[in-house]
Amino acid sequence: MKLTMLGTGMAMVTACYNTCFVLQEREESMLVDGGGGNGVLVQLAKAGIDWKSIRHIFITHKHIDHIMGILWVIRKIGQGINRGDYDGCVQIYGHDEVILILQNMADALLQDKIKKYIGSRIIFQVVKDAESRQILGHTVTFFDILSTKDKQYGFTIEYTKGKRLTCCGDEPYNNQNSQYVTGSDWLMLEAFCMCGEAELFQPYEKHHSTVKEACEQAEALHIPNLILYHTEDTHMGQRKRLYRAEGRQYYHGNLCVPDDLEHYTLDGEEHRDDQSRISGEDR
Repeated sequence: MKLTMLGTGMAMVTACYNTCFVLQEREESMLVDGGGGNGVLVQLAKAGIDWKSIRHIFITHKHIDHIMGILWVIRKIGQGINRGDYDGCVQIYGHDEVILILQNMADALLQDKIKKYIGSRIIFQVVKDAESRQILGHTVTFFDILSTKDKQYGFTIEYTKGKRLTCCGDEPYNNQNSQYVTGSDWLMLEAFCMCGEAELFQPYEKHHSTVKEACEQAEALHIPNLILYHTEDTHMGQRKRLYRAEGRQYYHGNLCVPDDLEHYTLDGEEHRDDQSRISGEDR
């Protein structure tokens, strides 16, 4: 299974795209969140991901930097269905609040020639806490991250037998979700900024965490591979080096600080972000 980060930034970034990513297995893809606009289509094209491969979409929560891009993907798929370029269906998953908002936006903003496929080939699926679905041929379990702001879900996927990737959304890990996170081979956590710049970026006001705290959590959970995302964008040329320098003080596994469009092969050798994939500058 391949994971491609389409975007890695928080809501107000301009030097990178909002956090969203794609999981690919064989000829099908699952898009997780869509960023804040039609830039998601640009990122898919840059990543070399065929939009026609997207058969599953999951939206973590209703914030505009996660949900608005999904409308553009629905429009793209709807147009493809009309032209005969898109076969089959796309399944769109989210908790009840997310799906209601997306349905209302689609009804208000999309043309009838696209809306006519909703329910037949563009299918909204409300998922509940602890509910599992078969996606990309694997078991995906959705869970409430117990957000302190708006209702938000994460998920865990068993991408090969006995190995799991878990995404905790864009808020700090809550230990009440330990049943989903403990034992994960890959963990995706938000890291709004470095600890030394917390006063500047005010992560706690926004219910976010720092690199230090995310790495401490992963270390305590004995996670082998950690991906940090949903960051500020003032250090784009230096972000890998700076975030790793802070993170390695607290976490001793494979620390991944991806740039937009960077990818990882979860069950292969091509995933050592802190070793084989780092540039000369980062060394």
